[in-house]
Amino acid sequence: MKLFFALFFFFISFIGFSQQTQFIDIKKGDVTLTIDPELKKVSGYVVYTFDILKATDSLFIDAKNMEIEAVFLNDSPVEFTYNNTKLKVNYNFKSNTLNSLKIEYYTSPKKALYFVSPDGNNKTQVWTQGQGKYTSNWLPSFDDMNEKIEFDLSISTPSIYKTIANGKLVDKIEEKNLTTWKYDMQYPMSSYLVALAVGNYDYETEVSKSGIPIEMYYYPNKSDIVEPTYRHTKHIFDFLETEIGVAYPWQNYKQVPVKDFLYAGMENTSLTIFSDSHMVDSIGFIDKNYINVNAHELAHQWFGDLVTEESSTHHWLQEGFATYYALLAEKEIFGEDYFYEQLYNSAKQLEDLNKNGGESLLNPKASSLTFYERGAWAIFALRNYIGDRAFKKSIKKYLKDYAFKNANTHNFINIAAAKSQIKLEDFVQKWFVNPKFPLEDAKQLLLQNEVSKTLLTIDEMNNEEVIKYAEAHPIIFSSQDKSVIVTHILKRLLPNSEEEKAVFLKAMQSNVLKTRQAVALYMNPIPQEFKSEFEKLLLDKSYLTIQNALMKLWVNFPFPKDRVRFLDKTKGITGFSDKNIETLWLTLALITEDYQQNNKKEYFDILLSYTNPSQHFEIRQQAFQYLYQIKGFDEMALRNLVQACKHPVWQFSKFSRELLKELMSNKDYRIVLEGIVTDLPSEEKVFLEQQLQEN
Repeated sequence: MKLFFALFFFFISFIGFSQQTQFIDIKKGDVTLTIDPELKKVSGYVVYTFDILKATDSLFIDAKNMEIEAVFLNDSPVEFTYNNTKLKVNYNFKSNTLNSLKIEYYTSPKKALYFVSPDGNNKTQVWTQGQGKYTSNWLPSFDDMNEKIEFDLSISTPSIYKTIANGKLVDKIEEKNLTTWKYDMQYPMSSYLVALAVGNYDYETEVSKSGIPIEMYYYPNKSDIVEPTYRHTKHIFDFLETEIGVAYPWQNYKQVPVKDFLYAGMENTSLTIFSDSHMVDSIGFIDKNYINVNAHELAHQWFGDLVTEESSTHHWLQEGFATYYALLAEKEIFGEDYFYEQLYNSAKQLEDLNKNGGESLLNPKASSLTFYERGAWAIFALRNYIGDRAFKKSIKKYLKDYAFKNANTHNFINIAAAKSQIKLEDFVQKWFVNPKFPLEDAKQLLLQNEVSKTLLTIDEMNNEEVIKYAEAHPIIFSSQDKSVIVTHILKRLLPNSEEEKAVFLKAMQSNVLKTRQAVALYMNPIPQEFKSEFEKLLLDKSYLTIQNALMKLWVNFPFPKDRVRFLDKTKGITGFSDKNIETLWLTLALITEDYQQNNKKEYFDILLSYTNPSQHFEIRQQAFQYLYQIKGFDEMALRNLVQACKHPVWQFSKFSRELLKELMSNKDYRIVLEGIVTDLPSEEKVFLEQQLQEN
């Protein structure tokens, strides 16, 4: 009975939801589009095939800010109304089958489909992001996740581009300067999962054990980083298909990197689009690889795409499962200790959330931390509670019973209770309903692994006890698997006492890369006697280590001779795709007295060029931050900052707005901003005028 009452409010909120699906069943959407990257325009038509389940007098289609040119019902013009948000077809529909509705339209989307300016790739990219932004911004479709449709896409783009979309490429027709790409889907999906990517790409293909083609796309000028970027991809695919126990449900699987993507990745049906910042070389792989995102988005092909949540109340059914199975894939690759380390880290984050009252897993407005990490924890705890056999049976039945449908928490829990023959009311109350994350229960589960058990033990120690533990366990400094313990210890210490210095020195002299990296991250200040040893970190095969070591050495040892040596050792290192080392190096070279005076203008121009809109937003943010720190903004950088304030990536636009507000408090910068406002593009002009008035 407790379970019934705990979940009763789901169905109260669900009454009236998805009403159209009770009357009309949309079966298929045949989409024919032309995309013009130069004009940033989409035009064409979509034909929906549908059945009338019950008599009704209207049909609604979501379509935002479009020019609707014509609507045809069963090949005849039909009366409709349109309010720039929804298209309503007014007609006395009778119960029958095999109807068709054709909508001809064009639009220049402001969201959900993006035209991204080129950089070194030299060609504009076009890509979509439907979840949270809605496909109905570029395709008349259905925002309701419960309306599942088989979409087939025919997309015409300039022939210089490759076009990738959901499903299997069944035809490619070239006519003059235009190429039409025809993709076929076999099964239905929610509209938010319709996707395409257009750009300059090559790809490599692997085939899973089950015979599924896995297409891995990349920029032609980045062929050297294909292997480290997509490392373990086939392994992950084969592992998840076996672990989940249900065959991959789509014809193929494609992964496409894009510039300035809004998130880490997006699990569009059969087509994951991900941020190209995850494209890394072999050194970058150490600290910033694609493994977790790769596995997470692939797991969504079952949890989210095959079976979709009924509403945001049940969002954990998608993100919790994807996070959990991604952790299992990492466990397969990196080992059990890594798996438990990640669980420990997320438990600490959820512990902090508890201090602010926590969040129920069933709160539709909960944070990503709750949906992703607490969701994964709930699944991990459930598996431990009901056992592997019952858990795997539950997963198989859930995915098979609700394949190509929508589901809610009640559906899944009922299956788990039936398969395990265990009452789950109290479990659901604790792990799903209560706002507070059950930290003590989580800690008991973490005690199953020696590494996470040790981390919990260290949490209870004072600093003196931490030092004694490090002295008594020298093996932690030479063991790859124990580097997380060293990192945990160094976070707690400062290199002040001789005992603390001894701990840092052991870590610094370790042959384990991650252990030395912990020194670069957490030793501050650097004792004079450690300077030579610490300087060796500049040669480590880790971009994160080099960045932190360079910055700390430059700050801790201000003598020009030392600083010149630090800079000479790191000159020419780019770092990650966001140029983390290069932008830092340029900044330090500019402010280091008497360092390469003849080249300072060149260095400044390079740093300034990284603020340009053609650059990746992560590079721009690095450049803006360093220019601010050295008071180096000129008119061009300010123009680029204003443009950045309107960027679609909200984290970057938020950063840019906050920085702009800070710069406006400087009299000299404000004068420049007031001088450029009149000749900015209209949208940026209106924005800056408003900011100048308010600040």
